[in-house]
Amino acid sequence: MSEGPTGGLRDVERDALARAVVLAARGLGGTSPNPSVGCVVLDTGGAVVGEGRTAPAGGPHAEVVALRQSGGRARGGTAVVTLEPCDHTGRTGPCSRALLEAGVARVVLATADPDPRAAGGADTLAAAGVDVVRATPDEARASLRVHESWLTAERLGRPHVTWKYAASLDGRSAAADGSSRWITSPASRADAHLLRARSDAVVVGVGTVLADDPSLTVRDLPPTGDDVADAELATRAPLRVVLDADGRTPAAAAVRRGRGAGAGECLVLTASDVGRGARGGVDLAAALALLHARGVRSVMLEGGPRLAGAFLDAGLVDRVRAYLAPALLGQGTAALVSTVTGASMDAVARLVLDDVARVGPDLRVDLLPGP
Repeated sequence: MSEGPTGGLRDVERDALARAVVLAARGLGGTSPNPSVGCVVLDTGGAVVGEGRTAPAGGPHAEVVALRQSGGRARGGTAVVTLEPCDHTGRTGPCSRALLEAGVARVVLATADPDPRAAGGADTLAAAGVDVVRATPDEARASLRVHESWLTAERLGRPHVTWKYAASLDGRSAAADGSSRWITSPASRADAHLLRARSDAVVVGVGTVLADDPSLTVRDLPPTGDDVADAELATRAPLRVVLDADGRTPAAAAVRRGRGAGAGECLVLTASDVGRGARGGVDLAAALALLHARGVRSVMLEGGPRLAGAFLDAGLVDRVRAYLAPALLGQGTAALVSTVTGASMDAVARLVLDDVARVGPDLRVDLLPGP
């Protein structure tokens, strides 16, 4: 292994890695159970001669796409990838072999592959004389973020769960008369639909279905500035999942209707499917295991306070996405989450701030579980 002159990557490699992350992000929600990897190939002079990202499952991986685009110009050059090149043969051949056959002299990788079936590409390349360079933690941060869901799923054997909610500044999810449309702005709602489009599944409880009759489709997506990504996102239709222990979801519920653009398959999970959990609802761990077995690697949780609380109590929330509107309702529904913890300050579920951004007039806050 070797490093650049500053202890990490060369400037041109940092730029290439940033581009590879953008390419990887395009595929989120469309490649599971495989990761969405980005790759940029540089020639011997440091010019970009090929780029690619992983196709849907069964299609070519990012390295193969980028090498095909670069042709013979990859020989003696550098491949920059967001995830360690795979070293196994599945529906496609090993990317490590493809890189060796292309004559690449240097490979820069941001994230190691935790999957024992596919890992080892870095060692294979190094053993063949390729200069293999690992990005520093700072350089790899964006790559780790884009692979967050897939890495969680590989390490824990269940999908990565992002709990999303919207509230007023005083923490209310609905007005005193019960109405909840619309607390946040159109910009925030469009941003939330982008999160849906990049998720493999959207999960709610039967209580939300009975109260709000949501369709859980992808629609009204905001432009990302990437025409290719926008066109692909418009075709995304994540699995729509209802956790319904006693099978109360109406046959005519909106979530059961429609297939096609923006409307994925509907899956209602009952206690007979996955058993009951501690609160009498479905066994959440078993439900996630079932989804994982179906190839789901990322879940967007949009349930109400009781379901969100059950996920939190079970330690099954990996990221919290909050949209906060600059509004004060003063009255109305104040419990955004109902947990069995938090009875005292010593038992409060502490979160770690990960990101804050302005979305239209609202504030988008991303948080991670605390220690």
